[in-house]
Amino acid sequence: MADGVVGQLCAELGQVARRAELRARGADARTIRRAVAVGEVVRVRPGVFACPSLPAPVMAALRHGGVLGCVSVARAHGLWVLPLDHIVHVSLPPHGHARPHAGCACVQHWNDLGPARTSVDLVDALLQIRTCLGDDAFFATVESALHRGVLTQSARADLRVRITESARWLVDFARTDAASGLESLLRVRLHRLGIVARPQVEIPGVGRVDFVIGDRLIIEVDGRAGHDERRDRHKDRVRDAVAAAHGFDTIRFDYDLVVHQWDLVEQAIVAKLGRRLHLDAWAERLRIG
Repeated sequence: MADGVVGQLCAELGQVARRAELRARGADARTIRRAVAVGEVVRVRPGVFACPSLPAPVMAALRHGGVLGCVSVARAHGLWVLPLDHIVHVSLPPHGHARPHAGCACVQHWNDLGPARTSVDLVDALLQIRTCLGDDAFFATVESALHRGVLTQSARADLRVRITESARWLVDFARTDAASGLESLLRVRLHRLGIVARPQVEIPGVGRVDFVIGDRLIIEVDGRAGHDERRDRHKDRVRDAVAAAHGFDTIRFDYDLVVHQWDLVEQAIVAKLGRRLHLDAWAERLRIG
């Protein structure tokens, strides 16, 4: 066979091919060995070959004996995920065989899913995220997928059908306008407390804010980027001052607070709401009196 044919066959088969599949299409053992030697394909594990252009996480999953799964699939789609690391999550069939490899730190998921060449589909990955990382991480990634348009309405309906009944409200509660996963985490956690946080509210003179609770409490959630420079911090302080001049209170939380110190965030919001209700009641008494 001519040079390049094995690589072409591998690409046609979905970028991953078993030795038997290549042999069935006319590639003998010598031709396959030569294709590996010249870098036309990569031998990822015994009897399995892949196109060298595959991303490193996909290669790691294939070497491990499965395909890319869970948060690794979400990352490949450019979605917001927890945690912020680069550990590869691998989806293996129930009777599959895990193959630890050099530098392996893979997280394994054993699921009875449909056949996949390189990765599970997004709905399967989202369901794995919920099992692996919990409801909040799942919800944040679902909202990110909706915001970026990679989770279609039909896929969302499929997700709702396949998820456990007790968690369907998370799929229903998800919106398409969540600007960041931090906002998603804050909204779903406040919802559990019975606190309604209206997202992306436009306030005259101030601009669009992340959340408004009640009539006068603004919540801003600052990610790791965009609020570190001195100029950005000054701009935020100006917004807060303008909001205060209009009678609003503003509380700001960063990534580490929302993700790692939620109890403190919750206490601050509940305390501020209690104080605001007290002040509003006091002002109303003064007005009536």
